[in-house]
Amino acid sequence: MTLTEQTLRQELAACYRLVAHFRMSDLIFTHISLRVPGPEHHFLINPYGLLFDEITASNLVKIDLHGQPVAPTTHPVNPAGFVIHSAIHAAREDAHCVLHTHTRAGCAVAALACGLLPVNQMSMEFHGKVAYHDYEGIALDLDEQQRLVADLGDRPVMILRNHGLLTTGRSVAEAFLRMYYLEKACEIQLAAQSAGQLILPPAAVCERTERQFNAPMQGLKQGELSDPDAVALAWGALLRMLERVAPGYRD
Repeated sequence: MTLTEQTLRQELAACYRLVAHFRMSDLIFTHISLRVPGPEHHFLINPYGLLFDEITASNLVKIDLHGQPVAPTTHPVNPAGFVIHSAIHAAREDAHCVLHTHTRAGCAVAALACGLLPVNQMSMEFHGKVAYHDYEGIALDLDEQQRLVADLGDRPVMILRNHGLLTTGRSVAEAFLRMYYLEKACEIQLAAQSAGQLILPPAAVCERTERQFNAPMQGLKQGELSDPDAVALAWGALLRMLERVAPGYRD
């Protein structure tokens, strides 16, 4: 196992622990995957049957695009996880990490006809960036893969109708922080919708805010500042927290 893969295993294990810590897990039934270096499109995924706070760098399972382990393991792989994640890893070179959740707020917004609205600054990170995929049942049908990929297109996040949330990232940090704030956006939207009439910003403001989040160094006007290091700084802070509360993820 190369040092690079070991580092990636530790980052993915950290992500599982963070999802558990922030209560975004669903017992053993959701999944996060990470592609490892090489032309084979092998990727790491959780050992099916373990809670997210039990996952470590060493017990992650490495599989190929056919769902077959490529290294010795005693653990099975969630078949629905394989269907969803293998499809996206095969189709999207930029989707190094794929994260899927079944949270209360995410599932609730996934059941709303309006989908995600630009209710708050957190949701504007995803303005024009959200794909939608209609529910077809538990993701056990390989035929669904082509429709899933077609619906995702080149967007970084997807709301699975009547199902949950999915984010992608060029790194574990990017995929996790997208999920963290997509979840927050859903929570805020549901709270606002239950309280009264919504006020939504103009489209131009939403577009500008999305650019500030996702392309902070582009289109800057005189006197406008940027924050290009936000993801790296936030991820570093999260890893320091894990060292205090759950250091065993590195094992």
